[in-house]
Amino acid sequence: MPWSPTDKNLGLFEVSFWFPNDVAEYGGIFTMFPAFFAWMGAFSEAVGGLFILIGFQTRIFSFLIVCTMLVAVLLQQFHNGLWSMLAGLGFLWVSLHNLILGSGRFGIDYLITKKYFNEK
Repeated sequence: MPWSPTDKNLGLFEVSFWFPNDVAEYGGIFTMFPAFFAWMGAFSEAVGGLFILIGFQTRIFSFLIVCTMLVAVLLQQFHNGLWSMLAGLGFLWVSLHNLILGSGRFGIDYLITKKYFNEK
């Protein structure tokens, strides 16, 4: 990553060197497993965003993004005021919408279930 120091030797699939330390500052269970939660946050945002975009396994990845955005809003941005929480709250509401309603007829989930139920 271009913004990381060269002595950290970060590869393409590694989280930034400061991210697990940032996660550990939240306290509680985040202190015990900061690297795991850093990876889960990065995974849910990167892979979950792509899967929601194509409409595949929308509800599962929406749940992961809802959890990530709740942590981001309540533990990271809450003390900075409403203005700094707006982006996280926006993603939270969109993810809640997808969690409840799914991808609809424009997603791959719809095409798979349509084909499956038409064969029976």
